[in-house]
Amino acid sequence: MVKHLFAHIDTWVFDLDNTLYPPEMRLFDQIETRMTAFVMQVTGVEQAEADRLRTQYWHKHGTTLSGLMREHGMAPEAYLQDVHDIDMAVLKPDPELRARIAALPGRKIVYTNGTAPYATRVCAARGLDGLFDATYGVEHAGYLPKPERAAFEAVFAADGLSPTRAAMFEDDARNLAAPHAMGLRTVHVAPKPAPDRHIHHHTNDLSGFLALLA
Repeated sequence: MVKHLFAHIDTWVFDLDNTLYPPEMRLFDQIETRMTAFVMQVTGVEQAEADRLRTQYWHKHGTTLSGLMREHGMAPEAYLQDVHDIDMAVLKPDPELRARIAALPGRKIVYTNGTAPYATRVCAARGLDGLFDATYGVEHAGYLPKPERAAFEAVFAADGLSPTRAAMFEDDARNLAAPHAMGLRTVHVAPKPAPDRHIHHHTNDLSGFLALLA
């Protein structure tokens, strides 16, 4: 049983995309399509090259946005508004997940590389609205993205959480390295486990894992 390993936790940090909804709902596919289109617009390249750049920027800079800002001097606001202008109809409410998050003792927050308004829309579509004590987006980290430690430090300082009393749930394994180093309990939420030493737990079923902590 893992429950005793979380007995000290009083703040629960949840990533958003492919974490608070399963990847098979494929919401992020819409965002990737719009990101590619935006890269084409900024750089003037064709779609195939824009797809390559989008992936390259994600690997090198943490997000496509960060790559566009650093390599092309792009301001973030128009990009973030455009790529998050998507249809939420693919998301379905999950009353069971809501109940299991609500049952966690202490504060619950969302921290995403998207924006806070976008996160609010996603949570509403999943039936999770009103559940979280705070929602933080990339704008709260000065547009620094996860996995950069400075991004986590900015958001955690703004929230006032104690890292050694917090747990983080995240689908991107590399985004758990800094939280682990800061003292958080780390949970990788993904179809397949990653071998990284900074991951304490893996699950392909967030709701089922949270049930173990009740």
